Order: sequence, then C-alpha cells, then structure tokens
Amino acid sequence: MRIVIGLEYRGAGFCGWQSQPQGCGVQDALETAVSAIAGARTPVVAAGRTDTGVHAAFQVAHFDVAVVRPLTAWVRGVNSHLPPGVAVLWAREVGVDFHARFAATERGYRYVLLNHPVRPGLRDGLVGWHHRPLDVAAMNAAAGHLLGRHDFSAFRAAECQARSPVKEVRLACIERRGDYLLCDFRADGFLHHMVRNLMGCLVQIGAGAQPPDWLREVRDSRDRTRAAPTFDAAGLYLTHIRYPAHFALPENSERWPFAT
Repeated sequence: MRIVIGLEYRGAGFCGWQSQPQGCGVQDALETAVSAIAGARTPVVAAGRTDTGVHAAFQVAHFDVAVVRPLTAWVRGVNSHLPPGVAVLWAREVGVDFHARFAATERGYRYVLLNHPVRPGLRDGLVGWHHRPLDVAAMNAAAGHLLGRHDFSAFRAAECQARSPVKEVRLACIERRGDYLLCDFRADGFLHHMVRNLMGCLVQIGAGAQPPDWLREVRDSRDRTRAAPTFDAAGLYLTHIRYPAHFALPENSERWPFAT
C-alpha cells in the first residue's frame, strides 16, 4: 500500500531534508516516526530536497507499507512521534503509479524578505533581511528575464546533481506587503541553490547596484561567477507542488501565514 502525505517544517531545526549519518535531516525524523506507526523500517521519498535552513510550508512525500492503518494514524499517530518543528498535515492512499518526486509537474518556492533598516528578532531564521530600500519595480523587470525555458547554469550550485541545467520558469514575481517582499518562483524544476542565487541577484538589482537587464546577461553567460553570492537560506520556503489532476492532491497549504 502506498501512502502520500503533506507536511510542513521549520528548516532552522534540521540540517536539510535529506537523511544524514548524524540523523539531523527531516527525512530521518519522518522515517523514524512513520516506522513507529508501521511497525517496520519505512523509507520515505519526498517531492524535493531542501537545504539546511530552508523551510517547507508544503512538502509532499510517499512511503510503502504492508500494514493497514486508518489515515488518521499517518497524521496524528506520526505527529506524536515527530519532534517540534515538523508536522504531517494530511494523508491519502494512492496507487503505485504515484511518486512524490517524479510525478510532480511543477514546484514553487517563496522567498520572504524583510526590507527594513533593523534586522528581525522575533522572525530570526524565518525570513531573509536586507537593510536598504529595494525597488520592487526594478526587481520585477529583472524577474521577467527568467520566464520561459532557459539554461540556468549561472544560478546553479557547484554540487548540483541535476541532469540538465535547462528549466522552464513559469512564474517569477515580487510583491511588497509593508516591510516584507514576497518573492514567488514556480517552475517545472529547480537547480540546487537556484532560488537563493536568483535572490542574490534580484536584491542587487533592487538596491540599484545593477540594472534589470543585468539578470538577462548573467543568465545568458551560463557562468556562476557572474552572478551574485548565494542569498541567506532563512527566508526560503517550499510552498507549492503540483501533480496530475487524477491524483486529486492539494497543491499548497492554507495554514501558512504568508498565504500563497
């Protein structure tokens, strides 16, 4: 039996999604909790891996079990074995044709950036920060150069394991809400550090250090050294995962304060 679950987690308490020898990954915590309910070691596969410090307002994962449990057991039961900072939101039974990673047709990230002279206190670790005023219009003009199918090698981490640097970006926009900038990106897939590297460039453009067309020049160069440094992980959230309609799964969460 294949079970799919939706979950959320605060990345600041973990060393990323992927299982680690020291057991500090979200995957480690989730597999331990699921295995406790299943009564046997149960590997879990996620829609996407998040880095250390990156959060998930909406992550999807699946696992296979030989036992029959009510769906509430895969939510409340699993949650009773999870540490603070991670929680299962819902569970569904699906066919073996479903795969959390390979069946996904679109993923979305939101970067939450505090644009204020004073650094965050209460939301430290949960938002990014830039102290000087940012020009959202200039940032959106630059973001327009990301739309479509392009080679994003200039925004790819050296350790990226993706087979191809070519991705189709379907949404790239920045919205100001008071002191916060909500920066949304959706694509058929993302490279390692891609959004954080894009954010580094967009912040430079918003601060007036570069013109909007500079982002197109960096994109076309395919040269990582031409782009800005990787931006802080704290404000990055996995927010959106789309699957073919016949699976009838949610695409995001309605529980998040910065609603998508």
